[in-house]
Amino acid sequence: MRAISATAFAAAASALTVVEHKAFLRKNIDPIVFPGKYVSHMHSFYGSDAINTTLPTTEDLQRGCPSGENPNDLSVYWAPTLYYVKGDTYTEIYPATFKTYYENIDRAEIPFPRDLYMVAGNASAKSQADVDEKLNMITWWCDGNGPEDRDKRPRAALPLKTCSAHLQAILRFPDCVNPNKITEYAYAAANGNRCPAGMKRMPSLRFSVRYNTRGAIPGGWNGVPPIKLACGEIGVGYCFHGDFINGWYDDANKEMLKAKGQSFMQIDGAHGKGKGQYAKHCKPADRDPENGTNDYHKSLEMMGKH
Repeated sequence: MRAISATAFAAAASALTVVEHKAFLRKNIDPIVFPGKYVSHMHSFYGSDAINTTLPTTEDLQRGCPSGENPNDLSVYWAPTLYYVKGDTYTEIYPATFKTYYENIDRAEIPFPRDLYMVAGNASAKSQADVDEKLNMITWWCDGNGPEDRDKRPRAALPLKTCSAHLQAILRFPDCVNPNKITEYAYAAANGNRCPAGMKRMPSLRFSVRYNTRGAIPGGWNGVPPIKLACGEIGVGYCFHGDFINGWYDDANKEMLKAKGQSFMQIDGAHGKGKGQYAKHCKPADRDPENGTNDYHKSLEMMGKH
């Protein structure tokens, strides 16, 4: 298998924008998969803090405080929490960066519909056979000069040696949707690079998460890595997945489509400039602090697994 660099991914995307977000919440909730319940594995959340166990609308999210750098994007994004495991102690490995890339905008026919929510990846995946990389692009790799061993392991498996820089995970979301029934979405790549009948093409959302594993695990590892996703087992990364609920303001959402023909475009809007404008008037926080948990072992108890 040939390794593909981040530069190659960027070059392949002929029109894109990118937003960086800071994590603001770790909690055992998933309003898409388990609405109204505190029985999910642990997730780390980014974007609008107007999130709890109730599935929010776009309007709901826009009432929140954003953790991202673009004040026009009040979407919420989440992924399973990554832990360093030492005995019975589970310590979250915080992302050095969490970025959402919106790519292939030159192919998009419509902006993201209001209230759109999507899931990408397979939270139950236990092997490479359970991961459809050709569609969702799931892969783990080492930034910088390595040591990179993706040619010696399944690409969605965690590296067997400590990364010299950050450990990165990549995940792509579906880019086709039925505008008349937004719960129906698909990958254009699964249909000859065209959307199925009745669907329209949207910008292609991709997560890029860089974890500072060297900082979290000073001794590093050689062999099975002492890390785990909340959805999987120690040393296994196949279950990486992500969730997205659209919170873009309408003007900026439509402005994004003007990125056609450009390699990168900053998405500005009525709520501010689209780069580096982290909220100063508010601080993202848990909107439901009395319920659920941010403790790994407690989350297992609430899932009935401990």
